[in-house]
Amino acid sequence: MKHNILVACIATVAIFLGVYSAAAQSQETIYNPEHSAARNWNEALLFAIRKDFARPTVHARNLYHTSAMMYDLWSVFDQQASPIFLGDRTGLDACVFDTTQKDSFISNNSDLQSARETAISYAMYRLLSHRFSLPPAVVRAQTEFVEMANFYQVDREFTSTDLGGNNPAALGNYIAQCLIEYGLQDGSNEADLYANSFYEPVNLPLEPALPGNPNMADSDRWQPLKLDVFIDQAGNETDTPPFLGAEWGEVLPFALTENDLSINERDGQQFYVYHDPGFPAYLRGDDAKPAEYQWGHALVALWSSHLDPADGVMWDISPASIGNTSDLPEDIEGLRDFYQGMQGGSTDTGYTINPATQAPYESQMVPRGDYVRVLAEFWADGPDSETPPGHWFTILNEAVSDHPDFTRQYAGQGEAVSELEWDVKAYLVLGGAVHDSAITAWGIKGWYDYVRPISAIRHMTEFGQSTDPALPNYHQDGLPLTQGFIELVEAGDVLAGDNSEHVGKVKLYAWRGPDAVNDPETDTAGVGWILAENWWPYQRPSFVTPPFAGYVSGHSTFSRAASEVLTLLTGDEYFPGGMGEFIAERDNFLVFEQGPSVDIKLQWAKFKDASDQTSLSRIWGGIHPPVDDVPGRRIGIQIGQNAFALAEQYFSGQLQTLPTPEPEPPTPVPAPEPTPTTSESSGGVVNLFILFLLCVFWGYRRAVASVS
Repeated sequence: MKHNILVACIATVAIFLGVYSAAAQSQETIYNPEHSAARNWNEALLFAIRKDFARPTVHARNLYHTSAMMYDLWSVFDQQASPIFLGDRTGLDACVFDTTQKDSFISNNSDLQSARETAISYAMYRLLSHRFSLPPAVVRAQTEFVEMANFYQVDREFTSTDLGGNNPAALGNYIAQCLIEYGLQDGSNEADLYANSFYEPVNLPLEPALPGNPNMADSDRWQPLKLDVFIDQAGNETDTPPFLGAEWGEVLPFALTENDLSINERDGQQFYVYHDPGFPAYLRGDDAKPAEYQWGHALVALWSSHLDPADGVMWDISPASIGNTSDLPEDIEGLRDFYQGMQGGSTDTGYTINPATQAPYESQMVPRGDYVRVLAEFWADGPDSETPPGHWFTILNEAVSDHPDFTRQYAGQGEAVSELEWDVKAYLVLGGAVHDSAITAWGIKGWYDYVRPISAIRHMTEFGQSTDPALPNYHQDGLPLTQGFIELVEAGDVLAGDNSEHVGKVKLYAWRGPDAVNDPETDTAGVGWILAENWWPYQRPSFVTPPFAGYVSGHSTFSRAASEVLTLLTGDEYFPGGMGEFIAERDNFLVFEQGPSVDIKLQWAKFKDASDQTSLSRIWGGIHPPVDDVPGRRIGIQIGQNAFALAEQYFSGQLQTLPTPEPEPPTPVPAPEPTPTTSESSGGVVNLFILFLLCVFWGYRRAVASVS
């Protein structure tokens, strides 16, 4: 077995060597001389995230740590602003910094703009090289980091962290080392590749390729999937992963406080939960709301019937009709009035006038089936995307900062600030918000461990229908019937089977699933009657559903927090120009089936309209029932506002330290420091050699695990 691992590793390195060579020759440059160093390095990070495994928690943390690091380096050269990590709050020797050193750095660097860009570039190169030192992102990411370092004239052989000379390069190296050491004791378990320490699922895996869900022991708890091939939302093929981030509530946050924290215990293990929303809708148990459980998951199946552009239903998807959503419901029962059950969507009133142009929003009539399919794919953030937290950085960069009508006035007031100042402050607030969103949402996911729709829908079909005791196949835990959409198979039905073996089973009028698509370039699955036991979410068959529990929706939490941040940062609820827009071209956007059949323009008047659309997309995509959505939105509002309020205290110099929640999570064993590269050509070789050693080590661990 070890011989096979060695051969595989040699082959892997050979492949990566070819990829590295090709990347070095055809690398598309990301840096833009018109942009600040912070913006260019943020783009390099987003590029690396797109090439890495789709890990929203990990990359929210990367976005926050890099944003805070760049802000800290900017603040060293500002008399007023307080740093976050530089100082004594971490308790790490690597982060010690006397703020009186600011005067020395300022007085000994005549060009403060250049000094800041130098410090940021050295720091980002060191930290990103450390964070992206493993497959699948390592080769292409490291190549991009080298290109960016060369652009900013980073001497990669210079590794000094001595602050005595007031050298911006040494300062950058110093804070990068601070963040590296901080990241190894922040509760994320980076040293063990962010693995869970104790979480175990209670349900046996579901095999989506087989009908039904016969092995589900607990109707209310998360169920892993068993797939022959798993391709994550970044397009990377890997083994079917375990629950991602079940213990992420232990990670040290930005603006979350001890007052937000509950520490819950299950099976002798502690789960850290911030902003605890209370129980979701359970099918069984003391806290059960079976009617709401059945209604919510049935709604996901009903909305699956909307995924056909040929059904003749046309919608105006402009801000004239969509957006300006009504107030969020206060309880689970209120969800029924908030969502448009059969039609789809929520209770929106739209907008009459674009406040930027004073003209009405122009109508955009399109097939509903195209709109909701594009929605599901666009906000799914995959493949080759930057995960939900990174998606909002892209919106900040492109739809806000780059908009010709936008002026970089902090909170929409006062004089315009420099591009660098705007970027570091905006990134800090947004990075802190998405990081806290990940900690909060995944802490809740780990604790409540709530079921996903594919498991719940197929599980209920095992019991039958729950609507009418006088009809066949009745069980109180079955799926509720809805005429024309959720019915029973009768004799003579085309779904009855050759020997009528399916008579009496529940059938759905829904998306027909991946088996109806032979060629994604030409085929559309459409909608039709299927056995409920074969229902699929609107996802690739190699992905099906994200590998973690549903409640609460990470998309809802990330997006509402981000929309609050962008509103506060810009001082305006509306996108610059009164509208944000994304165009999905006809037959050139959808991934696992053909479409859309017409050009689709996703349009949002306000930042929160984009957030609300994100949340709805997850229901149409078959990923979340309503009960996952609204609590995430509510929590996101709190997180975004709190992140902005705390950041303002740093910007004004009111805070010198950040209170750390108690009790602190245990400290993981530190991982070895990354080996610095020495030149562009030798750097690639060194990275590949490290990759080879890591591959051997990883393979050895897997071999040992397989026989133990």
